[in-house]
Amino acid sequence: MVRKMLLSWIVALTLLHATLTHGQEISVNNGGGWGDWGWMDTCPSGTVATGFELKVEKPQGNGDDTALNAIKLLCTRPGDRYVQAQIMSKQGGWGNWNGYQWCPSGYLISFALQVEGSQGDGDDTAANNIMFQCSDNNILTGYGGGWGTFGSWSGKCHSGICGIRTKVERDQGKGDDTAMNDVVFRCC
Repeated sequence: MVRKMLLSWIVALTLLHATLTHGQEISVNNGGGWGDWGWMDTCPSGTVATGFELKVEKPQGNGDDTALNAIKLLCTRPGDRYVQAQIMSKQGGWGNWNGYQWCPSGYLISFALQVEGSQGDGDDTAANNIMFQCSDNNILTGYGGGWGTFGSWSGKCHSGICGIRTKVERDQGKGDDTAMNDVVFRCC
């Protein structure tokens, strides 16, 4: 009897905590400072982000590097791998999509961003890569660029991530391009 009551309380508290983060946005404090924020794109109702894909420009040698250009979230129904939607906010114009990555089970709940700080007169890249934590505690590290360091983890979306909004610098012409600088995610 006591065990059943304890289990009921744990379930109730978990549901309450998930309800408290519904619609909130999670962010990190190490995003780059260039560019403008795009729109918030969201998963269809009843779906959650269980995977992602990155658009990354490979190193350009003596050319202008941008590294991370876009993040795409894959929305599925819980426990399913059938993609109901692919969502994405603003993106940079360089690079290629480099393959889906999935939570083994569960869904995306938090992230950390790898960012290169300002290089002064050097070649700036800003955001380079991302890591996601899944609800099953697995960590997925993107196939991103290699410059910069990962910052602290964001808060958690206990009911999952369902929206994305990115900050991207537009093409600078003959100037130094950085493409993606920062990202925020919305909780289900």
